[in-house]
Amino acid sequence: MIVLISTITLSDAERMELTRRADSRAGRADDARRARLILLLASGDTWATIRSKLDCYDAFIDRWSKRFVEEQLAGPFSRHAGQAASTLTPRLEARILDWTVKRKPTDGSTHWSTRKLGEHLGVSHMMVARVWRKHALQPHRLDGCMASDDPHFETKAADIIGLYLNPPQHAAVFCVGEKTAIQAFDRLDPVLPLSPGRAHGFEYKRHGTLSLYAAFNTKTAKVLGKTAARHTSAEFVAFLTDLVVNQARGKMIHVIADNHSAHKTDLVEEFLAAHPKVHLHFTPTYSSWLNRVELWFAKIERDVIARGVFTSITDLKRDLMRYIRQYNKAPRTVKWKCFDPSRRIAPSTSAVTVHS
Repeated sequence: MIVLISTITLSDAERMELTRRADSRAGRADDARRARLILLLASGDTWATIRSKLDCYDAFIDRWSKRFVEEQLAGPFSRHAGQAASTLTPRLEARILDWTVKRKPTDGSTHWSTRKLGEHLGVSHMMVARVWRKHALQPHRLDGCMASDDPHFETKAADIIGLYLNPPQHAAVFCVGEKTAIQAFDRLDPVLPLSPGRAHGFEYKRHGTLSLYAAFNTKTAKVLGKTAARHTSAEFVAFLTDLVVNQARGKMIHVIADNHSAHKTDLVEEFLAAHPKVHLHFTPTYSSWLNRVELWFAKIERDVIARGVFTSITDLKRDLMRYIRQYNKAPRTVKWKCFDPSRRIAPSTSAVTVHS
C-alpha cells in the first residue's frame, strides 16, 4: 500500500548535497533524478506536479521518499548488489583455454559459446570472452585451408611472387583465370538489402550458364574480359589470342594461370610455340591465392552475380561486360609486400601479404 509523504524537511547540509547531486554532470543520471525528487518534495510540490516534472509513477515517488525518510542521504542510492567479484588467475585462464581448445561440450555441440563454457566452469561469460579475445580464439568461426602437395611449390611460388614484386621491364604481366558455370538466374523478386517488414522471395528460373575469362593486368589493374558458352582449351587459346592482339607487337607477355587441364593441352603448346613472346606461369596446386584474378572474380561475384536478375544468357553477358567497362575507368592496383624476405616460401607458411 502507498502511503503519501507530502513534505520532507531538509537540513542545510542535506539540501546542499542533494542540490550538488541534482546538478552534477559527471554523476549517474538516476542519482540526479532521485535527488531532484527529494528536493521537490521538500519544496512542497504535490505528487501530481512531481509526476509531470520527472515523468515518473507514484511507485517511484513512494519508494525513494520512504528510503530517504528512513536512511536520509544514504537512501536514494541504488540497492543493486551486483555479482560476486571474481579474479582471473593464471590457473583459471589456463583452465578456460584447456576446455576451449581440447574439449567439447557434453551436450553434443561441436564448439563452446562464452555463456555455455562460463556456465560449465562456474565463471562469468564475460571472463571467458576476455580470455578468448586475449588469445585470439574464435571457436564459432570456421577457417579452413588446403596445403599444397606440389613438390615444386617453392620454385613456382617464388617465380610468381617475383613477377609481382619485381616485374620484368618492357613486359606485361597478366593474371588469367576463368569463372565457370555462372548461372543466369531470373529471380521472382530482386535481391535487395534486408530491411524491417521486407520479405525476400526464393523462387527463380534458370536460363543456362556461361563462363567468364578475365586477364588482370598487374601493372594497370585493368581487366580484359570475354564470355564463352563453354570452358574448353580452344576457348582458352582464343582468349590468349585476344590478349596478344591487344598488346603492342612483339611485347613480352607473362601469363599467370592455374593448373586446369584446359591450360595444358596440345592446343596450348602449339599456341606457345607460335608465340615465343608469351610465357605461361602455372601456380602450385591448391594455391589459387597466388593468382590475383581470383580476388577480382570475388569482387564481380559480390557486385554483379550474387544478387543479379538475368532474363537470359545474353542479359547476363551484357551485365558482365558492362561491369568490366565501368571498372576499367577507375581500376585499383594491388601492392604486394614481402615483410620478411629471409623466410622460406613453403606450403604451410608465407611471408607475402596483398594490399589492394
